[in-house]
Amino acid sequence: MISTLSSMVIGYAIIFWLSIEKGSAEILAYSTIAFLLPHMTLGLFTGVFVDRWNRKRTMIAADLFIALCTLVAAVLLYQGEKKVFYFYILLSLRGAGAAFHIPAMQASIPLLAPEDKLMRIAGVNNIIQSVSTIASPALAALLISIMDMTWVLMIDVAGAIVACFTLLLVHIPDPEKKESQQKNVIREISEGLKEIYRRPGLLWMFVMSILVTFCIMPVSALFPLMTLQHFSGNSYDMSIVEIAWGFGMLAGGAIMGWQALKNYKIIMIILMYILLGLTFFLSGILPPSGFIYFAMVTFFGGIAFSLFSGAFTVLIQTLVDPAALGRVFSMQGSITLLPSLLGLLATGLIAEKIGITNAFIISGSIIIILGIVIFFVPVVGRMVVQEIRRKN
Repeated sequence: MISTLSSMVIGYAIIFWLSIEKGSAEILAYSTIAFLLPHMTLGLFTGVFVDRWNRKRTMIAADLFIALCTLVAAVLLYQGEKKVFYFYILLSLRGAGAAFHIPAMQASIPLLAPEDKLMRIAGVNNIIQSVSTIASPALAALLISIMDMTWVLMIDVAGAIVACFTLLLVHIPDPEKKESQQKNVIREISEGLKEIYRRPGLLWMFVMSILVTFCIMPVSALFPLMTLQHFSGNSYDMSIVEIAWGFGMLAGGAIMGWQALKNYKIIMIILMYILLGLTFFLSGILPPSGFIYFAMVTFFGGIAFSLFSGAFTVLIQTLVDPAALGRVFSMQGSITLLPSLLGLLATGLIAEKIGITNAFIISGSIIIILGIVIFFVPVVGRMVVQEIRRKN
C-alpha cells in the first residue's frame, strides 16, 4: 500500500511539475509514452525471468532499481538540471522496473493464499489501488506546492525502502520448475502461450479481455475532453469525474470481498463488460446539461472496471500453472498496454474525426455486444454452467 501510494503520488507530481515548468500537452503525452513503452515491450520477455528467478528477490531488485533511478533524478534536480530529456529517461527506467515487479507480485499471490480467498485479496488490492488513485493527485499537488521537487522525489525512494523491508519479512515459496525451463527465452515464451491455449475457456476470455481493453483505453483518454467540451466543465469538474471513477473502483474492491462471489468469476467478468459498456453508451447520449449524471455513470463504470479486472486476474491465478504465471501476467500486461499507447496517440484524431460523444457511444455499444457474444461461445457457456452448478 505504501509503495503503491508513493509511486502514484510521484507519478502525478512529475506530471504536475512538467505542466508548471513546460506547459506543454505534448510533453505530458510523451512522458506517459516514455513510461508505457518500455513496460509494454519488455513485458513480452520479463515473465520468462520472473518464472526463472526467485519472485521475492525479483520484486526487491525491481523496487531498488526504481528507487535508484528516482534518486539519480533527485540529485540532478538538486544540481539544477531540469531538462525534460532526463525525466523521459527516468520514466522509461521506472517502466522497465514495473515490467518486472508487477507480474512478479501477481504471480506470487497464489503461492501465499488459498484459492478460495483469491477473490477477496483481489478486492483488497483494488481498494489499495483506488484509494491511491483518489488520494494521489491531491497529495501530489500539495507536495509540489510546499516542497522542492527534489525532496518530493525522495518520497518514492522512501516508499521503495519500506516495500523492500516488508518483503524481507515474507517467505514466498518458489513454484516447482519444469525441466523445459531455463533453456531459451523464445521457447519459454511459447510455453507461456501454450498455458493459455491449452485452456480453451481461458483463451476465449483472454481474447475478449484484449478486445474490450482496446475499446476502453482510447475512450478513457477522452474523459477530460468530454468534461471540458461536451459538458462545458472546468478543472474542478474534471477532478469530480476522476474522483467518481476512483470511488467506483473502491466500491468494486469492497464488493469483491463478498465471499458469495468467489465462485462466479466468469459470470462477473461478462456482466461487468455489459455494465461498463452501458456506462460509456449512456455518457455519450447525455445532453450537455447532464454533467451530474455523467459523474454518476462514471462511478458505476469504476465499479464495473474494478470487478472485471479483479475477477480476470483471479481467473488466471486459478487456471494457470504457478510456474508459468509470471509469463502469462507479463504478456497480458504488455498486450493490454498497447491500447493505452494508441489512445494517447489517437485522442486528437478520434475527437476530431468521430466526435467525443460518438466515440463513447460506439465504444460502449461494441463492449456491450462483446459481453453478450461471449455468453454464446460454447466453452465459455459450459464454464458459466459449471460455476452455477458448483455453487448449487
